[in-house]
Amino acid sequence: MPKPAPDLDLPLVPDPTLPNQAMKGRGAVSNRPGRYELGERPLEDDGWSLPTARASGDPEDEPPSLATKVAFDSSRTIMSHNQSPDVPFDRSVNTYRGCEHGCVYCFARPTHAYLGLSPGLDFESRLFAKADAAKLLAKELRKPGYKPDVLALGAVTDVYQPIERKYRITRSVLKVLSDFNHPVGITTKSARVLDDIDLIADMAKRDLIMVSMSVTSLDRDLSRQLEPRASTPSNRLDAIKRLSDAGVPVAVSVAPIIPAITDHEIEAIIETASMAGARWVNWTLIRLPLEIKELFVEWLVAHFPGKAKHAMSLISQCHGGIAYRSEWGKRMKGEGPYADMIRLRVETAARRHGLEKREYDLDCSRFAAPKEPDRQFELFC
Repeated sequence: MPKPAPDLDLPLVPDPTLPNQAMKGRGAVSNRPGRYELGERPLEDDGWSLPTARASGDPEDEPPSLATKVAFDSSRTIMSHNQSPDVPFDRSVNTYRGCEHGCVYCFARPTHAYLGLSPGLDFESRLFAKADAAKLLAKELRKPGYKPDVLALGAVTDVYQPIERKYRITRSVLKVLSDFNHPVGITTKSARVLDDIDLIADMAKRDLIMVSMSVTSLDRDLSRQLEPRASTPSNRLDAIKRLSDAGVPVAVSVAPIIPAITDHEIEAIIETASMAGARWVNWTLIRLPLEIKELFVEWLVAHFPGKAKHAMSLISQCHGGIAYRSEWGKRMKGEGPYADMIRLRVETAARRHGLEKREYDLDCSRFAAPKEPDRQFELFC
């Protein structure tokens, strides 16, 4: 067994001077500063924390909930490109920065550091909406020489997080893609995708869309701790069924698989998703780059103190003795005996339920820019 490297030497017991920092409705248990901030903000009990008040059970003694704040993103472009050999798409659109789902393991959390914000609680409570996303995308697709390929919608943050119900930016982007006959793959862990089932089903008839639904656990209580504002597991499975019944090709994404926390559910998730209508399986092991490592350890200590050391040990065994390795081909599924066992379990379960092969490809040949409206009469207004 590889000897743990120094970066795994993390405190795996709670600080006795501090109250339990787990907050109802939120995933991260702290607001650790991002890597670009000049200094740490040490946590200290100033006498105003509420261990005795909480013990009293008086609702008035509970701390106020952390409100979500939304600002507007002023980016001048919307499409991101990548050349990563282990990513099955080369372009993506994300309609929001930050994600209210609050998944403690989210690999996108470190992106909030670029904004001078914390990858912790800030990431899930201080959000940015890209109000001009549809307009910017249409402009991009009309560029001379643009060549279509499958666009990933929601490759970083979830495009169907709770604020989508108010802003409807994702729907406006889908409408542009439909008008241009542009193929798209959606990744989400929200049943809110059904709000757009009319558009999605129509695009499916033209072989322009697929949906990947992430199901991390079938345990409602565990899911609420891992992903506090995402849809419940039962609602996600219902979304798979309703999308499938509408003719939409759907995958179940067993991601991330967390050793000692969710890995015992692999077979059950695949079986249940298959019964709901999923056609194939995606999967990854948990990834702990940059600030996520400390945030995840804090979460383990708060929710699973008895499993914290065991979980981190198994994770390190998949990455050569350290918490995370970023090499292409290794970062998402790890390597070594434990990672190989996970892979074999996924492949065996997928084969047992007929989900080991994708049965279709999206159609890029339909792509065409629609005629722009004639605006000449506006000159006389």
